[in-house]
Amino acid sequence: MPVAANIYLIKDLSRLSGHSVHTIKFYLKFGLIQETGRSPQTRFRYFDDSTLARLSQIRAWRKQQKSLADIRALLGASVGG
Repeated sequence: MPVAANIYLIKDLSRLSGHSVHTIKFYLKFGLIQETGRSPQTRFRYFDDSTLARLSQIRAWRKQQKSLADIRALLGASVGG
């Protein structure tokens, strides 16, 4: 039986990751993270566990004093594009 993925809204990501909603929205615009879907009725963005893991990795790189441009390049290389 397949395991259901956890689905989060931006406010959930903020609470779980420790990033502010503003920061998460900035990372979306900057291309560091992507939504996994949207509600057709409310237009709310949906995210999953992979986004939460990516935010954790971004935080670790920021603590290492990496720039957002460097992080974007690292993430692009890690996903092959």
